[in-house]
Amino acid sequence: MPIWARRLATRPEKVTVMKKDLPSLGLRILAAFFTFGSTMCALTVLLLLFPGTALDSLWRLNPEAQAAFQSLGRMSILLMAIVGMACAFAAAGLWQGRRWGIHLAIVILSINIMGDLFNAVVRHDYRALIGLPIGGAMIFFLVRRRNRAEKFGV
Repeated sequence: MPIWARRLATRPEKVTVMKKDLPSLGLRILAAFFTFGSTMCALTVLLLLFPGTALDSLWRLNPEAQAAFQSLGRMSILLMAIVGMACAFAAAGLWQGRRWGIHLAIVILSINIMGDLFNAVVRHDYRALIGLPIGGAMIFFLVRRRNRAEKFGV
């Protein structure tokens, strides 16, 4: 075997590492938003499961929420666990740039907008109105992103 062939045969293969495609900055920000939501749901579940701990001081941030959750009883734990899991799945799907993640995020945001509207109209809690344009803007971004992905495969 010629020398050049032996050198070529003993040379380690050059490994090309392809840069993993990250989703757009907007999708990553929304993934972080849904991750935060999931974390807050987990914290709420812990506060509801273990009342009377040092963490109970956190309820001072929103005492109305504590009263509302306590009025639901154990169903509030199930509700927050479901919301938290939905947010976690949406965050994972958005971070991976998956179409199902975008769809799930749109559904969650739509339900949240309906809840904000209900709180403003029925409970006269007009602070909830701030969620309408914010949630609407997020949905607008996600719908545009989804349509562009379907049209151009982006």
